[in-house]
Amino acid sequence: MTTADRDRASARDHALAVLRIRGAVFAVALLPAAVAVVLWTGSATGRFDAAWDGPRWAVTALAVLVLGVTAVLTALVATARPSVPPSVPLAEQDAPDLYRMIRDLADRLDVPEPSAIALTPDCDSWLEDEGARTPTLVIGSPFLWWMRVAELRALLAPVVAGTGPAVHPDIAAARRIVRALDAASRRPSVRVPARLLLRPTGPHAAEMERLVATACSIRAQTVDMGVRQVAQEQVGLAFAGWDRLLTRVAVPAWRMGRWPAQLDVGVVAALTELSRRDRLAEGFTARLGERPACDLLETPGEVDRAVSLLAARLFYGAPQSPDPHWQPIDWSAYPEEVVDRSWRAAAARLFAALDTTQSFQEEHGESARSGTGPQEVGRPTLSRILERLTGEEQRAALAARVSAAAVREERGSPASEPGGALVPGGPGEAAPIGLPPAPVKSGREVLSEHITAAVCCAAVDAGGARPGLDWLDGHVLLVDGERRQDLAEPVLALAEQGDPLPLRGWLASAGVRPDKPVRLV
Repeated sequence: MTTADRDRASARDHALAVLRIRGAVFAVALLPAAVAVVLWTGSATGRFDAAWDGPRWAVTALAVLVLGVTAVLTALVATARPSVPPSVPLAEQDAPDLYRMIRDLADRLDVPEPSAIALTPDCDSWLEDEGARTPTLVIGSPFLWWMRVAELRALLAPVVAGTGPAVHPDIAAARRIVRALDAASRRPSVRVPARLLLRPTGPHAAEMERLVATACSIRAQTVDMGVRQVAQEQVGLAFAGWDRLLTRVAVPAWRMGRWPAQLDVGVVAALTELSRRDRLAEGFTARLGERPACDLLETPGEVDRAVSLLAARLFYGAPQSPDPHWQPIDWSAYPEEVVDRSWRAAAARLFAALDTTQSFQEEHGESARSGTGPQEVGRPTLSRILERLTGEEQRAALAARVSAAAVREERGSPASEPGGALVPGGPGEAAPIGLPPAPVKSGREVLSEHITAAVCCAAVDAGGARPGLDWLDGHVLLVDGERRQDLAEPVLALAEQGDPLPLRGWLASAGVRPDKPVRLV
């Protein structure tokens, strides 16, 4: 017996243990009824005299109560539906080559082929059990676009190998029991009994799944062994690039009611750029000459669009139905529609907070110390920012107002309405599903971001710069076609130390006049 055979046999043993626990629970539930039957039979045959009437009725009442409770609990557990991650179904006519590859892979592994294929906007792949003998293969769309055909086949081999255990009667029954109990444990009416049953079955289920995974991995070693290591390296790279693309490129667009309609195309660009920058990934770009796995789709553009919309709904909370506030956007329009608009929104927020802070200080007789007069309130120029932020108190007050305004606006965006996820970014805000929590930013960090946005708007208005998109870093400022990366230090000098000289020097080198009004819309 091979190691894989022993693991499969051990997995079946743990599955039987789960089934035995279920049987023992039902046996205990039926025990009062069995005793009641014995007492009634004994009374009918004359073996028990009238002295047994009291116990007989008491046991009968207990049996009825236990059977009633058991029936109700069984019905509630049976109707509890485990949460199924949403995915985009992929019909065979839309991806005949992909279905053919999976079918061939199943034949080589000597396991049943998956009943269907679906895509998920995440870096993961799994089998979704939908009943006896009907597992669906769910593939992470970033893998499909980034990986080559041979790499994808090697990556999916262990997953496809799992169709064998998935259709085994004992393992399938044990999985259904554990999943139903897990789903029922979230329902208040049956939370306690479901969790009591999960305690003895949980360890057996976990060990069963571990052994199944080990057996599938061993079985898959016979397929594409030479490509397996390269495929695993690409998984780590895909995770890194996908995370950067979502958090730094997709989330800003989602916040503005735009959802990039080609996220998977974007992840290819992001991962290519990551490969170029990361010395550990040198040589990976040579793979790009091989056939990409997305060529296995008949209409990759339409599939990418469907997956991109699902990503907006899954990770951010976009409306389920068509909504005029949510519109698709192509990558070519991203700099103008997202980068420039987000800069101007942040600049407008900064100048509004500056007006409020200045008016408050003037009401309290502090205008003389600020160095500006009331007539400048409402005039959006960089000169006001350079002059008003020289004092520590002014910077602290402005940072607090800008941070509060940003949180209020994010809470009022379309994605924070009923039915949508809470928008990330504010202190204590809930993160989108599947994305890492947004770091909590200090007031000075938020102030620096808003000053940067205002400076970028002024540079664009001056005519020598334009908004740009970096696949890994998000918003960038392009001056004469080159990315300008020297703005951070002058802005920090002003936001943290109140020193306007470095930023004045930067503006002079970029040909930006501080006294010119900044366009906010």
